[in-house]
Amino acid sequence: MEEKRVKIADIAEELGLSTATVSNVIHGKTGKISAATTAKVQELLEKRGYIPSMAGILLAQNNSRIIGVVLHDHPKYEGHVLEDGFISSSLNALSKEIDQTGHFMMIKVTADCTEIIRFASMWNMDGLILIGFCEQDYQKLRESMHIPFVVYDGYSQNTKRTCNLTIDNYGGGYQAGQYLKRMGHEKVLCISDNAICMDAERIDGFKAAIGEDSFGFMQIPMQRKERLSFYQEKEAEILQYTAVFAVSDFYAVELIRYLQERSIPVPERISVMGFDDSPLCLYCSPTLTTIRQDADRRAKSAVSALQTLQDGAEEHIILKLPVSLMERKSVKNLREDFTEHGKTEKL
Repeated sequence: MEEKRVKIADIAEELGLSTATVSNVIHGKTGKISAATTAKVQELLEKRGYIPSMAGILLAQNNSRIIGVVLHDHPKYEGHVLEDGFISSSLNALSKEIDQTGHFMMIKVTADCTEIIRFASMWNMDGLILIGFCEQDYQKLRESMHIPFVVYDGYSQNTKRTCNLTIDNYGGGYQAGQYLKRMGHEKVLCISDNAICMDAERIDGFKAAIGEDSFGFMQIPMQRKERLSFYQEKEAEILQYTAVFAVSDFYAVELIRYLQERSIPVPERISVMGFDDSPLCLYCSPTLTTIRQDADRRAKSAVSALQTLQDGAEEHIILKLPVSLMERKSVKNLREDFTEHGKTEKL
């Protein structure tokens, strides 16, 4: 038989107190309650195994201790945004950082910016961390609500009580170009599903490092089925390059799998490089050379900035975090071939 849940009224009746007194003790409002009464209530609450209603506590307090993390359900995720490597590693890091501050993390997935306003108001949130929305979305949010928020992955310019947390996308692209050039690649393809915002920065940095004459670009479809058809249609053109730089690890790993299924070995026939250093990089074969962004550092910076904004900072905070090269097995060193064979192997 299911045990009956203990209610505030039960505690109040047993102690001969009002329900308001017991409720105030539960919610920490003990300024007008004697220490003896407070201790008596707390002791019985523990003895009876009272489980408080979180909704009631949130309504009673001026702050909820909740930080909302809102993810843009972009069509490119095809309904699987939480399974994306960058998203899952970000949530894992944010969960740890938010928990350490004594807050709760609540996740919302939506493609509708107006839902964020209802979500934040409904739960009386202390702040928001937003991933993947557009500049116009952030401006609309700032006009419609007053709580602070951190733009974790996207762009928000000159918006008060926000933090725009970015990584060095241009520098990361530049590092990728430098690395492939150093490895002897003189004709390199860059692939992305768009050429705006942070992807544009990665592309521009890569192009600057590799050089105009060595650079090629293809904009790939966002939908997986269309991408695979695109790779098949463009296969001969892709194989004219010695290496491919994908602006995200997901596309790099997907391309490696496509090539391998077509019996095109990586990196022997063509090298592939990614960006982000998501968990996928270590589980594909060959392991993926990529540009690493530190998920733990990014999460720590996001939570710290949110606390600064909660403390009353009105300015627009801009933070740019460094990235680094992670060299693994998916890129072939063509200079070694030149040394060993007297010329670069024709790929």
